[in-house]
Amino acid sequence: MKVMNIIHDSVVDGEGLRTVIFFAGCPHFCKGCHNPRSWNINNGTEMSVEEVVEEVASNPLTDVTLSGGEPFFQVEEVCKVAKRLKELGKNIWIYTGFTFKQLLASRDPYIHELLGYCDVLVDGPFILAERDLTLPFRGSRNQRIIDLTKHKVKVPPMRV
Repeated sequence: MKVMNIIHDSVVDGEGLRTVIFFAGCPHFCKGCHNPRSWNINNGTEMSVEEVVEEVASNPLTDVTLSGGEPFFQVEEVCKVAKRLKELGKNIWIYTGFTFKQLLASRDPYIHELLGYCDVLVDGPFILAERDLTLPFRGSRNQRIIDLTKHKVKVPPMRV
């Protein structure tokens, strides 16, 4: 998978101390995006699931945020990472430019599986006209913080 960066000890990308994985590739092209370089998947560095998990596990005091780019752009690989991180007991937040409704309407089983591993979803594209720096963990007023544990998103049986 292509990864832009992995940073440790963030306090702005979800509650508590977090390791943030910024994935490459994004189809949204939001005006005012804080990282437009992440739109092109080729700007990322190739990393295996194991490499990403090892980097996150090197900082055992943090939980995890999946960000981008767009994590759902590489959903199959990100799903494998999330599964492994959940096995390590990590709380997982995921940021997406898609809405929760769009994700739930998808027929892609990896989307539903990935949602099942995540605890919190921050959904919706960044909208420059709705930018609000006073909002915790969001860039614009249209974005929502959704507790996925209350929505009972089911993880389908694992594929062999």
